Amino acid sequence: MSLLLQLLLLVCVALPLHGVEKVRNRGYRKDPDADKFGSCLQGPAGTPGRDGNPGANGIPGTPGIPGRDGLKGEKGECVNEIFEKPWRPNYKQCAWNSLNYGIDLGKDCTFTKLRSDSTLRVIFSGSLRLKCKNACCQRWYFTFNGAECTGPLPIESIIYLDQGSPELNSTINIHRTSSVEGMCEGVKAGLVDVAVWVGTCSDYPKGDASTGWNSVSRVIIEELPK
Repeated sequence: MSLLLQLLLLVCVALPLHGVEKVRNRGYRKDPDADKFGSCLQGPAGTPGRDGNPGANGIPGTPGIPGRDGLKGEKGECVNEIFEKPWRPNYKQCAWNSLNYGIDLGKDCTFTKLRSDSTLRVIFSGSLRLKCKNACCQRWYFTFNGAECTGPLPIESIIYLDQGSPELNSTINIHRTSSVEGMCEGVKAGLVDVAVWVGTCSDYPKGDASTGWNSVSRVIIEELPK
């Protein structure tokens, strides 16, 4: 067989096969997910599964490195809570009618002090008088259990008469209602004898004193919180 005849025969066989392949390629479109699922379509999602059983505890870890001590703090203040009872008023009054005391004796009024850290306020109100021919001075003062107040100072009032003519001074006899008052700290709790006395002034002669003439005299004592 000649070479030309062989070539013609080969062309006649290959040409139909090429046409069939082109027809096949035209009628088939490749699924874009074909590479993911193969040639099968994906079905609906299945029911979610249940949680599994808890796993066993792991191996305990090794202890960590102990921490260092912190810086030393500042020293705190010591505070003591004190719950005190409410303050109750505590006072007393002693009164006398027409004392007419021409002598220098004390007139006392006993008082019950409830607390040692409180303050006593005292008032004397009554008629006072002093007379003399020459210059004289008298003082009216309080005592607490027989001693004058030292917290902070004595509680007193004075009357002073200057020297004048003997005839004029001998007739002066004026009685005036006056007061002696103040506050005293440091008196202990319990019974306290509060008294008013008449004494002399320093460096001055004594005169003729009178207390409570023809009128009411009173001593008022009151305990106050400090």
